Amino acid sequence: MTQTALIRPAWTPATIALMVLGFMVFWPLGLAMLAYIIWGDRLEGFKADVNRATDNFACSFRKSTQGRHGMRASSGNAAFDDWRDAELARLDEERKKLDEMRREFDQHMRDLRMARDREEFDRFMASRQASQNSKPRTSGSVPEIDG
Repeated sequence: MTQTALIRPAWTPATIALMVLGFMVFWPLGLAMLAYIIWGDRLEGFKADVNRATDNFACSFRKSTQGRHGMRASSGNAAFDDWRDAELARLDEERKKLDEMRREFDQHMRDLRMARDREEFDRFMASRQASQNSKPRTSGSVPEIDG
């Protein structure tokens, strides 16, 4: 069973009513609702970008807490420090693999889009050429009559 949200980023009666009500109560609310209607479909991508940026920001703090020359602060237990360094190295390697897989997938999707666009363009050109070939050609010269 498919359910649709009552308030989704589209011009639905509910969103229009909320926008008008927002303008009547307090104009920034109406403006916010209008922005949601227009740009709300991009919200998921925006959230992903914000999450990525905050992760990078937090990572910069983690790097700054490391001691000099990239050494991590010691916990006082050499065995734990060795284990932690090995695990962090393994996680970094996994992250690099995932980043590479993401880049490959993005390239694959770009290639698919390009192939689809090329196919659509070729189909358009073929239909255009066929429609031009099917039109009778009129020329300014008078055909000769054998007689």
